[in-house]
Amino acid sequence: MSILSAGEVLWDVFAHRELLGGAPLNFSAMASRLGHDVTLLTAVGDDDRGLRALTAIRNLGLSTDCVQTIPSVSSGAAIVTTDSEGNASYRIDRPAAFDGFQLDEQTLARLQALPPSWLYFGTLAQAAPGSPALIESLRRRFPGLPRFYDINLREGHWNFPLVQRLSASARVLKLNHSEAELLHRHLHPLCTFSLESFCREWAAAHRIATICVTLGGEGCAILSEGRFQAFPGFSVKVADTVGAGDAFAAALLHGIIRRWPIEQTARFANAVGATVASQPGAIPSWDPARVDELIARS
Repeated sequence: MSILSAGEVLWDVFAHRELLGGAPLNFSAMASRLGHDVTLLTAVGDDDRGLRALTAIRNLGLSTDCVQTIPSVSSGAAIVTTDSEGNASYRIDRPAAFDGFQLDEQTLARLQALPPSWLYFGTLAQAAPGSPALIESLRRRFPGLPRFYDINLREGHWNFPLVQRLSASARVLKLNHSEAELLHRHLHPLCTFSLESFCREWAAAHRIATICVTLGGEGCAILSEGRFQAFPGFSVKVADTVGAGDAFAAALLHGIIRRWPIEQTARFANAVGATVASQPGAIPSWDPARVDELIARS
């Protein structure tokens, strides 16, 4: 199954190290490990970070055929700072190279040769002027192409009308509980939040077939085919949660593509997310047997 993954590739810059990340890259690596042919649509700068990013992407087993190099623009970077309690904050300078990705004729020819079966995207890369046009251009070029919108809100890099517009283009929507509450406050600032009511309202307003809300260690809740169900998570010793949501998204789409029952899909996605959270780093090596073990224990 051929998946397009559109969006940012950026370096998380800490005081003494830099780690390559970005939800589309993390998602792509995990979807590829699940057996899918993933094409990453992004751009890097003609700089040291860009060269290192291209090498790292290839080392993950992903093609860089549709990773463009943008001259005179820096590769994406998120400057990470932590407060006295260890809470991290991120500053993402824009424009970044990933903002300059263009759906040119050469790239289109490569995509048409696939052809793609799904499109994955988030919010960050669509939050620059002109960026949402990429999703619309892909929709026109590939009518009927189902789209998976992984909201991933980043402070200062989203707005409510943009999220509404992107949601309206999605067949599947994934977000976390905090993001659901935040969107609810925009809709109904004085009303009590109900997760099920929010999902039903948002799905009806934007004609979304499936909405999945991740609940951290508690698992996830999914509205699909009119049924709202909660699915418990798995108990693991958490190393860090970086990339766990992106791995969850890849596993969720994997189950949807395989047309598994929603219960099986949710259980698998929860297990993959927990397995990644139990190891350090956004794209750790993971043993499918560990996922099977978690599922068997449940």
